[in-house]
Amino acid sequence: MAFKFRTMSAALALSAIVVAAPGARADSVSDFYKGKTVRVIIGYGEGGGYDLYGRLASEFLGRHIPGNPTVVAQNMPGAGSFKAAKFIYAAAPKDGSVLGSVAQTIAVDAAVQGTKSGIDILRMPFIGRFTSNIDLGVGMPGAWFKTFDDARKKQIIVGSTGGASTAVLLPESLNKYGGAKFKLVKGYKGAADVMMAAERHEVELIGATGIPNLLVRHPDWIKEHKAPILYQNALKRHALLPDVPTLPELGTSEEGKAVLRLIASTAEIGRSILTTPDVPKERLDALRKAFQAMLADPAFKASTDKRHITIEPGTGEEMDAIARDTMKAPKSVLDKVGSLLKG
Repeated sequence: MAFKFRTMSAALALSAIVVAAPGARADSVSDFYKGKTVRVIIGYGEGGGYDLYGRLASEFLGRHIPGNPTVVAQNMPGAGSFKAAKFIYAAAPKDGSVLGSVAQTIAVDAAVQGTKSGIDILRMPFIGRFTSNIDLGVGMPGAWFKTFDDARKKQIIVGSTGGASTAVLLPESLNKYGGAKFKLVKGYKGAADVMMAAERHEVELIGATGIPNLLVRHPDWIKEHKAPILYQNALKRHALLPDVPTLPELGTSEEGKAVLRLIASTAEIGRSILTTPDVPKERLDALRKAFQAMLADPAFKASTDKRHITIEPGTGEEMDAIARDTMKAPKSVLDKVGSLLKG
């Protein structure tokens, strides 16, 4: 009897080892995702940079997630992507089946608003970054203005989205701390809608459109200098735009430059993909591994090269670290950014 008990105990122990083994964990992840549909919630309308990269994830990511789930893109515009962010944070299933492409300012806005934002960005882990993103203030070819100094002399009508998006933050901050005379027209669903509004002469300046998006849609505007670019949301000038001032350079005081530096730091999060709180660790690890495998996939590289899509990748862990640093920004600077958001 004792021999039988020891034999049964050994068998149970061996079973426990098998269950805990890495292969078993991988199998459980694969079993979860097999036959599933994973949604990528895009916080803006169709046609802009967030939509471009969100749909890129929906096209290629599922090939590398264990179990090969179907991945679909879903646009959920509103409040500068905060409608989508709040859905991902509070309402979406917290099981690794919902991902998000939301404003690169998400960490700044969460730091400014604190608990009032309804989001704890440190509980929303990033999966990975497609590219850093430097947003530009761009006019249409043939516009009457040529440089930022023109914006200090005469009012320019700016098209923007809403909420804490860079399309609002950049011109508002430059009005406050750079001496600009921008008049904002808010409420567009995304950069593509603002672009169409500029083409219809409803607005004169696109408040924020990313370099990667512009290189896909209108590369000649940058490479051949066919459109006036008044500012770039960056800490240092991009190699393609050596004559365009960065936000911090345009500050008219040390206080203003500190605020503009914090806003410019959002370029590092750029076009990233995040997920909900409380995703089981083995699924989060699998999603992050799948994201990096996607970036190395020859089919992915061939597609992005053919479409002139910029890829400057980063890991989910690196994006999490940027979010943590943002949350530690001085309260005096955060308060000033907060006043811009309220405005």
